[in-house]
Order: sequence, then C-alpha cells, then structure tokens
Amino acid sequence: MTEWYYTDARQTRHGPVTQDALRQLRQDGVVGDSTRVWREGLADWQPFRELAAAFGFGAPSGLETWALEPVASRDAQDPHADPDASWRPITGAGGGAHSPYAPPTANVARAAARIHGGDVVFAGFRKRLAAYAIDALIIGIASTLIGGMAYELLAVGGFGRDFWREQLVVNLVSIALSAFYFAWFHAAYAMATPGKMAVGIKVVHLDGARISFLRGIGRYFATILSSMILMIGFLMAGFTQRKQALHDMVCDTLVVDRWAFTDRPELQRRELGTVTVVVLVLVASLTGLGLLVLLGLLGIAAFS
Repeated sequence: MTEWYYTDARQTRHGPVTQDALRQLRQDGVVGDSTRVWREGLADWQPFRELAAAFGFGAPSGLETWALEPVASRDAQDPHADPDASWRPITGAGGGAHSPYAPPTANVARAAARIHGGDVVFAGFRKRLAAYAIDALIIGIASTLIGGMAYELLAVGGFGRDFWREQLVVNLVSIALSAFYFAWFHAAYAMATPGKMAVGIKVVHLDGARISFLRGIGRYFATILSSMILMIGFLMAGFTQRKQALHDMVCDTLVVDRWAFTDRPELQRRELGTVTVVVLVLVASLTGLGLLVLLGLLGIAAFS
C-alpha cells in the first residue's frame, strides 16, 4: 500500500496516510492544489495539482487523462526513459482525470476537515485551568496597559481622574479584549488560545468542526454564567461525561486534545504533560502564598 506525506500551511509534515485518505483530505479542503505531497519513489515534494490525476480529480474534457504509475525498475520500462521519472502519464486512466499541465483551478475555502471514528481525548478541568492561567496572564497584562492608556486619554480629554473611574475603564477594556481574544483564537486555524496551545488542547463544535467567531463570542459571555454560580459551571468540566463546562453545554462546544478529530488520533495525550504540571504548581504556590499573606494581614488587624 502506497503511503503519502503532505505539508500544511506551516510547512509541518503530516503522514503517512493512504492514497484514499489523502484523496479525502483533498475533498475536505485540508489539502489544496498547492499543498506539497510526497511518497517513496518521487524525487522531490510535488504540488498536489501535479499529481491530482492519480487521485481521480477531474478536468476539462478533451485533455489527455493521466494517472500515477510507480516505476519500480528501469529494466521493466522503456530503456530510453528518464531515469529520474517516478511516474508517467497513462491515457484513459479513468473518467475525469486531467493533465497535470492544465491550469490549476481555484481552491475554494471550506471548513477544516474532521475525521470521525477515532478515539477522542477530552480535556479535563486541570488542563483547562492551566490553559486559562496562561491566557489570564496575557489578558491581564494587555488589559492593564491598554486600559491605562485609555484612561489617560479620557482624563486628558476632560473626564477627570478618579480611582473608580479608572477601574471601570480598565474592566471594560478587559471584557472587550477578552471576548475578542478568546473568540478570535478559538475560531482560528489552531482552534486554541496561546494557553490552550501550550497545554495541547483546542475548542471544537460537537461534531469536531471549527467554531465560528460569533459562537466564540457567545461562548466567552456564557462563561459569566459559569462564574455566577460560585464557579460551579467551570468545575463541571471535571465531572461531566465529555468534560464539558456549563458554557460548553450552552454553546455546544467541546475541549479536546489538539490531535482529536484528525488523521493522527494516536498522538493524543491523556496525561497532563510538563507544561500543565508546571503551571498548576505555580498557580497552587501563588494561591497558597496569597492565602498566607491574607491570614497574616488579618492576624495583624486582630491584634492591633
């Protein structure tokens, strides 16, 4: 069985996959005309369009049809053939195939491919907590800087300076920035924020598809509902069947391993991972230190 490899937009190699699987990836839009593919026997990586006929993709009628024919031995072929040739045209190779020299057609953007039937590892509460801690740090720093600048501009504009007004501006900026941050990253190619990418998880629709930006916005504001009930909505991720928090149930989303719903489900990891463990230790240490400081301040206040 021929095994194929292909690269993504980041030039990361994927595979091996069977020819049928690569054909399905092309139909799903994961592999495009310009995606570079390779198999044993090819001298170099080739754009998919150059080998498309081998996978049965059609072209305008009247053109010579082509198919991929491995050259196992020069002795079995024309002795005058190109020694570097690893495939050659075969006319009448099947209806709809086309010449690799035909102009490439536009690659219509479609939803990211999702492969069902494999094992799916759901992200539990601890991985999600570690990811959120990283994202909260990023958003906190950005909100403080942007919110502070916005407050200064308002103050200079005649709104005056006041502590509570400053807190209001910073919080409003934080909410707007957080909504955009989570929605944009969850709807992007990786389907994950920097925090989730660090721990190796992503957010998907119930069927494994990438969520839309608007659903991402809704999911962010649904987290407010999870917070309002004493954070129980978040804790539900540790006990529900598919590790869904309350806001996941509201928005029909799942948080899964980064390799879930892909052609490499065997790469999924059930263990926490080094990044998750380190972040959780830091969170626990800082929380414990904060509680000690608080207890110390309460003790000083009680004896003063």
